[in-house]
Amino acid sequence: MTTNLLFLKDAYLREAPAEVLGHTDQGGVVLDQTLFYATGGGQPGDGGLLEWDGGSCTISTTVKGENSTIVLVPAEDQTLPPVGASVAQKLDWTRRNGHMRVHTALHLLSVVIPLPVSGGSIGAEKGRLDFNMPEAPDDKAALQDKLQTMIDLDLEVSDSWISDAELDANPQMIKTMSVSPPRGAGQVRLVQIGAGKSQVDLQPCGGTHVRSTAEIGKIRLGKVEKKGKLNRRVYLHLDD
Repeated sequence: MTTNLLFLKDAYLREAPAEVLGHTDQGGVVLDQTLFYATGGGQPGDGGLLEWDGGSCTISTTVKGENSTIVLVPAEDQTLPPVGASVAQKLDWTRRNGHMRVHTALHLLSVVIPLPVSGGSIGAEKGRLDFNMPEAPDDKAALQDKLQTMIDLDLEVSDSWISDAELDANPQMIKTMSVSPPRGAGQVRLVQIGAGKSQVDLQPCGGTHVRSTAEIGKIRLGKVEKKGKLNRRVYLHLDD
């Protein structure tokens, strides 16, 4: 029993049909295909709604299950769709789109601060990266201006796939020290920002992203926190 990941093919898909393959012991719902992203890589799971003949169910989040399945986690006191039922998936698009904008912005933040990343977190309105940065940035305003300029270039965001062996041969692609690239299927997804001479970033990532950096909009760099002797936490906010 596996789940087809529709969000990898089209992160902008907001509605899709599915069949209920089963329920977990914890009360989750497993579908044959899903447009709901499962928590991972610092990005939260998606929420939304399932509808079927005679009922509906609010989904609060989504997590990874066993044997390559994705588990939709209902909110409390929800009726689950019967196994075998045909359902309509309806994504909480406002939440997902926020995650996409923040996630792509954080990839660019790792470009303007070219230091090893030791952690990160994504929200619908803000996110943060932890850098191996012994000293705080001298000019945060200059970093913000550089990041906003890159966003405003309206760079294309695309993806491609390479083998595990190819990634092993190019370890410099891995920026995040605390999160392993999404392996396991013999191939690894790469997210590329810009193309040709305009390419600014290329790194392994299993998350959802906007199609163009201009969709991120205006950003603001927030506080920079000291997190240990060698680490600084940099916050990024969507500002429109």
